[in-house]
Amino acid sequence: MGRLQLNDLTKVFESDGSDIVAVDELNLDIRDGEFLVLVGPSGCGKSTTLRCIAGLERASSGSILLDDRDITYDKPKEREMAMVFQNYALYPHMSVRKNIGYGLKITTDLSKSEIDERVEDTAELLEIRELLNKEPGDLSGGQQQRVALGRAIIREPEVFLMDEPLSNLDAKLRTTMRTEIQQLQQDMDITTIYVTHDQTEAMTMGDRIAILDQGQLQQIGEPLECYHQPTNRFVAGFIGSPSMNFLSVRQNGTTLVHEEFEYRITEDTRDALDESSRDLTLGIRPEHIRLTDSDAQNAIETTVEVVEPMGEVTYAYFQIGDQTYTASIEGERRIQSGEEVHVVFPEPKIHIFDGETGEAIKNSELGEAADTTTIQA
Repeated sequence: MGRLQLNDLTKVFESDGSDIVAVDELNLDIRDGEFLVLVGPSGCGKSTTLRCIAGLERASSGSILLDDRDITYDKPKEREMAMVFQNYALYPHMSVRKNIGYGLKITTDLSKSEIDERVEDTAELLEIRELLNKEPGDLSGGQQQRVALGRAIIREPEVFLMDEPLSNLDAKLRTTMRTEIQQLQQDMDITTIYVTHDQTEAMTMGDRIAILDQGQLQQIGEPLECYHQPTNRFVAGFIGSPSMNFLSVRQNGTTLVHEEFEYRITEDTRDALDESSRDLTLGIRPEHIRLTDSDAQNAIETTVEVVEPMGEVTYAYFQIGDQTYTASIEGERRIQSGEEVHVVFPEPKIHIFDGETGEAIKNSELGEAADTTTIQA
């Protein structure tokens, strides 16, 4: 079993006589066998949370339960957890064989032959048997990462803790290792908490993702739930690349008024807004923006400033007022810098947030966007 619960977990650091709250009353319930990703910007508290779970940092208040056993103040070696660090933390003077087996040597009474057998089995699983007699300095980054994983796997822990383990690898190898870590976790069915600042890793790896900001939990849910149904503007802007576009508007009856345009809304959207004459933020993801004819409802005239062809899609940057926004256009559609176009934000795909609190009022509807007329190349 490996169910982990964080109840009002708080971690406060003292600095120059003042308190810095790194983790603020965090509540999480991680299911047995679940792959949970903690994601957020630098300084949001995700690594501190992981270190508190591991016992490397002492919680200021709150509790940590593993299978209903309170481990809040247990020593790290008593927690039945294994951690993979960002810098791998391998012993440079030891062979791969000794690095992988070292944890068993100092924490168990297994014989040398038993340890060797488990090292061999672990190396076979990670496809690094041919590296067992080499030292870390002779290995590539990806090979060192596999050794670090092997050192964690061999202990057969209740929980894996991974602190940005792929950040030192090149882009192509990161993609490969993402897949391998997912497959290993699924095969071994071990509860895993994975920390990253990379929202692409979060979206592709986690059964659920927990998004943190300034030590507080903003949202927890399945990746696509957080993408399509963000609870607030922070989550909407953090999850997704390129980021969601945001425009400041004010509701005036049947329209949302921006300094450069008016956007007519349907009765359903008006009902969701519930009241009139207040400041709002309209959000639209780049892939939901459509090029349209000049006479289409809610069409906005603009000029393309910069074009970034990526192959499958082209990113087109355009201005509305003094702000720059991004649209993802099909790669086959040719578009050029300086071209005048009309764009439309399909109403089923818009998000609306409270202009003051940032809380979501209306989110994008799942399924097909409303029909729009698209300019042909």
